[in-house]
Amino acid sequence: MNRASFLSLLPSRDDYRDFRRTWKDDLVAGVTVGIVALPLALAFGVSSGAGAEAGLITAIVAGLIAAVFGGSHVQVSGPTGAMVVVLAPIVALHGVGTVALISVMAGIIVIVAGALRLGRAVTYIPWPVIEGFTAGIGIIIFMQQVPAAVGVANEGHSTNAVVAAFQSIGEASWPAAFMPVAAVAATAAIMLVLGRFLPRIPGSFIAILVVSVIVIGAGLPLASIGELPSSLPAPSLPSFSPDLLLTLTGPAFAVAALAAIESLLSARVAATLADTGTVNADRELVGQGLASLVTGFFGGMPATGAIARTAVNVRSGARTRVASIVHALILLLVVLVASTVVSKIPLAALSGVLMMTAARMVSISTMRQVAGSGRSSLAVYAITLFVTVAFDLVVAVGIGLAFAAFFALRALSRLSGAHREPLPGEHESGDERIALFRIDGSLFFGAADRLSDEITRVPGIEVVILRLSQLQLVDSTGAHALAELIEVLERRGATVLIKGVRDEHRDLLEKLGVLDALRHPNHLFAELEPALAHARDHVQRPQDH
Repeated sequence: MNRASFLSLLPSRDDYRDFRRTWKDDLVAGVTVGIVALPLALAFGVSSGAGAEAGLITAIVAGLIAAVFGGSHVQVSGPTGAMVVVLAPIVALHGVGTVALISVMAGIIVIVAGALRLGRAVTYIPWPVIEGFTAGIGIIIFMQQVPAAVGVANEGHSTNAVVAAFQSIGEASWPAAFMPVAAVAATAAIMLVLGRFLPRIPGSFIAILVVSVIVIGAGLPLASIGELPSSLPAPSLPSFSPDLLLTLTGPAFAVAALAAIESLLSARVAATLADTGTVNADRELVGQGLASLVTGFFGGMPATGAIARTAVNVRSGARTRVASIVHALILLLVVLVASTVVSKIPLAALSGVLMMTAARMVSISTMRQVAGSGRSSLAVYAITLFVTVAFDLVVAVGIGLAFAAFFALRALSRLSGAHREPLPGEHESGDERIALFRIDGSLFFGAADRLSDEITRVPGIEVVILRLSQLQLVDSTGAHALAELIEVLERRGATVLIKGVRDEHRDLLEKLGVLDALRHPNHLFAELEPALAHARDHVQRPQDH
């Protein structure tokens, strides 16, 4: 890595060049998104199993580090629903004590990915995969809140959120369970009303405030967050052993992959919402990796860019990374002066916030758009969604990519073909024994065999002219199949002539023996007329060729 490339991954003065002009908007946006982030940080911490304290620490530390070192000027980072979905089963299997260590390990992996310039890899994820992944996360987050919503401790349940939700409903003590359900419903109702009529007001914050006042004032027996620290803990290295590191390597890579994907997607969304400058994808990975790494030292959880909070930030007027820094400082202020008040928030109210957040992630209009874009897109969307809910998020992205690639290659292969064309000019004796084929599109592993079958099926042919000038793409499989096709035709007694090899294809065709498979070097032509003349001459006087 040269010096310029290295410096592009680090903060610079240019990050704040517009601050003098936008500082008022940035401060307002930072305060606004800080208020929005507070209930989400608490809720995601509780839902992951790491606790509200871990969620709040992550929002503060990761929010600050990612704002300074990340590649987006307006990205807001912290605990997210997608990360909760991955962490919850890890906590269930390995214990809450491993969360900080996984955060450190995943952070290192993401930093390395940024240093290796892998930031643009997310651009290869198709839209149906992203939307299916997002909808699946929404369903899982919703289901993860069911135990708290019915007042059941989520212990001894399945690691699958859907199964655990139904187990919780069966174990709930009815009608006592209607009390937390009512708190969830009230929270959701307030958020819906405010979102509909007063969209600029942070509905989740107001909903939690109102429900908390009612619950505390009425003395209702609902579980609360519990004691929170009044300051950030001192940083320390998480405890580990070689065996534990080996055990957590797989989960750490899964967390790192998710952190990278979600952060880069969030940064891309932010770039489309307002003219806030370009996104340096590699620097974003380095910044997010540092955020998770440092957060782990403070006992937090892995962080990612948060799409919803980033959108609030941009729509509130943020134009520089100062807004994200202010958001982290607002949350720090809450810890320093209001932790006692925050500790009394009912868990059911947090569940209501997350259920509403999850419901917004499952967009009916998006499903209609995907369905309207074709059956293959709908299949990729549905498969990704199903695997996300039933199995694993990172596996879902991989399977979604595989199916998307399959459908794309199938479509590409259908656009490729060997088309027999009539011979130009006046018909001459023997022309019926000459076949002129134009090969269009791409000659690659998905189309090579079919093209070969189309050409070799033609009976009674003595000369085959292959026109390659319209061929756009050739891979090694396609070139190898073309060489085999020529050998098969020659063995059957048909002479093969090639016309119009493009310069960008010549080297590959030579290396894989396509040109050597011709009976004679003179059977390679740049123009059609001399190739056709040679073919006609061959048909009329085959003994000389």
